[in-house]
Amino acid sequence: MRMRLMLLGGGNALGQALIRLGAEENIGFLAPRPPEDGWDAASLTQLLDDNRPDALINLAYYFDWFQAESVSDQRLTQQERAVERLAELCQHHQITLVQPSSYRVFDGSRATAYSEKDEPVPLGQRGQALWRIEQSVRAACPQHILLRFGWVLDESIDGLLGRFLTRAELPQELLLADDRRGNPTPVDDAARVIISVLKQLDCAAPLWGTYHYAGNEATTPVVLGQAILAEASQRRTLAIQVPSAQAHAASLDASEEPQNAVLACKKILHTFGIKPRAWRAGLPPLLERFYRNV
Repeated sequence: MRMRLMLLGGGNALGQALIRLGAEENIGFLAPRPPEDGWDAASLTQLLDDNRPDALINLAYYFDWFQAESVSDQRLTQQERAVERLAELCQHHQITLVQPSSYRVFDGSRATAYSEKDEPVPLGQRGQALWRIEQSVRAACPQHILLRFGWVLDESIDGLLGRFLTRAELPQELLLADDRRGNPTPVDDAARVIISVLKQLDCAAPLWGTYHYAGNEATTPVVLGQAILAEASQRRTLAIQVPSAQAHAASLDASEEPQNAVLACKKILHTFGIKPRAWRAGLPPLLERFYRNV
C-alpha cells in the first residue's frame, strides 16, 4: 500500500476489524486516539495539519450510527459539524475521505432493493443526520467514497447483537418483526469491503461516489434471530431458543427503522469487483468473539 492511511475510530468494533484485516495483508493505519471530548473542528484541523495522510477512513461515530439503541439530537448535531469540517480539511489537503453511511437514509417504502440512484427520504433523526452528512461530504470533498452499509452486526456487548443475546438469556418473549427486510452484514465483511476499496484507490483509480454494500441474502429480523440463537445455543445456555414474530408496525423502533432496508449492491460489484458474501457464514466467528468478551 503506497497510500498513507489514517483511521479515526480504531477502537470500535469496525475499526478493530479493519486493523485486524489490514495486518493480515501488511496494510497499516495511523489510528490516533480521540480527545477526551471527541473530535471537533479544532482537534481535526490540528490532526490533519500535522499528519497529512493520503486517505482518511472516518469511523469515529460508527457505534452511534450503526449499533447504539438511540443517539441524542445534540450528539448528532456535533457529529454533523465535525464531519463537515473533516470534509473541508480533506479537500484542502487533497486527502481522500472514506465515509460510512447506512440504509437508514431510506424510508423503506419501496417494494424492491434500494440502489444508489434512489432518492433518500430518511425516517428518524439518525437517518436524517446521516443524509445531511452525506450531502455535506459531497459538497465539500469531491474526492470521497460514501459506503452505505446494511444491518451491521458486531461483537459489542451493548451493540445490536449484544442487546439481542442479553435478552435471549431472560425467560420472557423475544419479539422480532417478520415483515421487515434487510441485509445482515457481519463487521468483518464490512471491513473487507473497506480494504478492497482502499486497494483500488491505491492504484490511483478515481472511483469517487456513493456505493451500497450489504451481506448476501436479504432476510427478516425473525429469521436472522433464529440463525443467531441457533449458533449461540452451541456456546451458551439460553432461556429463549426461538424468537416470536410480530408486525413491523408493532415494533418499538418502527418510526426509526425502514420496513424495507434491502440494498442493491450491483454498483460496487461492477466498479470494484466486490461480491457480497453470505452473512450466515460470518455468524460463527462473530459469536465466538462476542462470548470471549462477555
